Amino acid sequence: MLSVLVGKRLLDNAVLLLLDVKGRLAGPPELITSDEWAGYPDAIAQAFGQVVTPQRTGRPGRPAGPRVEVPQGLCHATVHKTRECGRVVKVEARVGRGSAEAVEAALAGGEVSVSYLERQNGTGRHRNARKGRKTYRFSKLLDVHEALTYFTMYSYNFCWPVSTLRQEVGPRRYRQRTPAMAAGLADHVWTLREWITFPACQPE
Repeated sequence: MLSVLVGKRLLDNAVLLLLDVKGRLAGPPELITSDEWAGYPDAIAQAFGQVVTPQRTGRPGRPAGPRVEVPQGLCHATVHKTRECGRVVKVEARVGRGSAEAVEAALAGGEVSVSYLERQNGTGRHRNARKGRKTYRFSKLLDVHEALTYFTMYSYNFCWPVSTLRQEVGPRRYRQRTPAMAAGLADHVWTLREWITFPACQPE
């Protein structure tokens, strides 16, 4: 999990989320996949784009003003679901930014999907009962809901061994790994106590 933001699905919040993601990356990503929410293209442009002022052409008329340009290598693909009688009957990928060839190259044999995000949503509801649907465990205070969301999401990175990330070290023997271990940020599975008591600001 690179980032999480608690709030309504608004363009401003989407930009804040992507700006935080941008600060955690070494450079702009090759591919961003999402559903077809209309705000994502603008949010991607605002977060990863740069303001460019075109050069004067010398021709009569008002010169072109500054505009936001997204890095050339950044692609955006969406998942489109066709429903009939309330059921999904077809799922197809659509390229919103970039070319189909560039998207295929970035996927390296995979396919455009939001299943990883949906799986994470399920894990989040499992670990945070306040997000369960049709229950009496909902949050009454926004700040408490926000605090527990950050707690469960970020402890997931360090304290939750993910089965798909395990490494085979022998016949039917595996080394369990957390997302932080897979990213090279940790060398063992942290306990919750270790994660909670770890100082946020390290001494120089």
